[in-house]
Amino acid sequence: MRSHLLNDTTAEQYRRSVTDGVERVAAKLATTERPFTGVTVDALAPAIEKIDLDKPLHDTAAVLDELEDVYLRDAVYFHHPRYLAHLNCPVVIPAVLGEAVLSAVNSSLDTWDQSAGGTLIERKLIDWTNERIGLGPAADGVFTSGGTQSNLQALLLAREEAKTDTLAKLRIFASEVSHFSVKKSAKLLGLGQDAVVSIPVDHDKRLQTVALARELERCKQDGLVPMAVVATAGTTDFGSIDPLPEIAELCEQFGTWMHVDAAYGCGLLASLKHRDRLNGIERADSVTVDYHKSFFQPVSSSAVLVRDAATLRHATYHAEYLNPRRMVEERIPNQVDKSLQTTRRFDALKLWMTLRTMGADGIGQLFDEVCELAREGWKLLAGDPRFDVVVEPSLTTLVFRYIPAAVTDPAEIDRANLYARKALFASGDAIVAGTKVGARHYLKFTLLNPETQASDIAAVLDLIAGHAEQYLGESLDRAS
Repeated sequence: MRSHLLNDTTAEQYRRSVTDGVERVAAKLATTERPFTGVTVDALAPAIEKIDLDKPLHDTAAVLDELEDVYLRDAVYFHHPRYLAHLNCPVVIPAVLGEAVLSAVNSSLDTWDQSAGGTLIERKLIDWTNERIGLGPAADGVFTSGGTQSNLQALLLAREEAKTDTLAKLRIFASEVSHFSVKKSAKLLGLGQDAVVSIPVDHDKRLQTVALARELERCKQDGLVPMAVVATAGTTDFGSIDPLPEIAELCEQFGTWMHVDAAYGCGLLASLKHRDRLNGIERADSVTVDYHKSFFQPVSSSAVLVRDAATLRHATYHAEYLNPRRMVEERIPNQVDKSLQTTRRFDALKLWMTLRTMGADGIGQLFDEVCELAREGWKLLAGDPRFDVVVEPSLTTLVFRYIPAAVTDPAEIDRANLYARKALFASGDAIVAGTKVGARHYLKFTLLNPETQASDIAAVLDLIAGHAEQYLGESLDRAS
């Protein structure tokens, strides 16, 4: 069994095995005609269920053959131009190369003595991101597993900075369309069910600052503590960007921690055309960025950034076997001192490889392309009487629904849209997401692939309309 360990004696076997795997994936990418095969759970589950994990195949080629049947053939391929569903981006080749390198070397980024240069590369990328945001010379941060963890850590720091022993008095303010991780974080941090105050949004799905000011004032009058305001720069459902400068003013006025969840909108940090949409983010106390959403990085690649490095102490614990206190005096850089995680992948390498190959402008150009695509898609929807589109895009999300000319019952229209999404997924021809606006069901395009064209959007809209019309026709037949 030692022949499977990666070391100096198995380097050639490693090369052959990885090359075989890469060639198979490359072949799939080159020949994939649809984003999905349409396979069902009931069809695929038996193939995986019958595999006996206690009877290995003893050969990576045979394992790859099997993997073709249970995974590669039916995987959802985000690189396909008609994958239009969730916040999943196609990935750039330098980042995939970085993934291969970091997996093989297997550095752990918790301590210097497990990573060496990896620690310094991650710190350099944190400094680079902070400079792009404009957080100032005292800023710092750390890579995380994703936006949920980044938001959790930011709110942990805000809780500790609020300096109260009565957790029940703490309040977090976020828009009604903010990410669910805000409420989840409040629960994990031991706050009460009423801790998150939901602020209404305007027509463009942006937090209403007048309502925020009213709630902050009420909080003070009730003897409560405004722990944090979470501003969203790119909501998951609408891509909307809250009015960051006005929120910053209110946070300063009320002495409240300002966190900006820019997990989605962080692509604007590299934008050549639209960086001004993030104006005000530089006044935040903490920021979440997800490079794996809009920097075209493989999952996972995220970070939480803070204006004041000293606040990261709230996540610091010292263990004698790992990061004893004396290491701080010896100026040994242990990233575990800043992180909620201990063992942690060298995900920063993927972004490093990308920047060193493409540059920030290269990333920004790609993100600008999908922002422009969203504008084109909005024009198509706004000019098509078959569809109702909710808001003009701030980023790359379009929320809409099919509206049949002959049907007026909102519930029946809901069912037609739900059916169209399900039927489209089952066909494998395209994948779209769904959400609710008020009580009604809507469909959603999240456009993150520069290879997607307006013609793809138009074709998918026709497919949606066709499926919805089929459902409504069958519904009328059943009713008669």
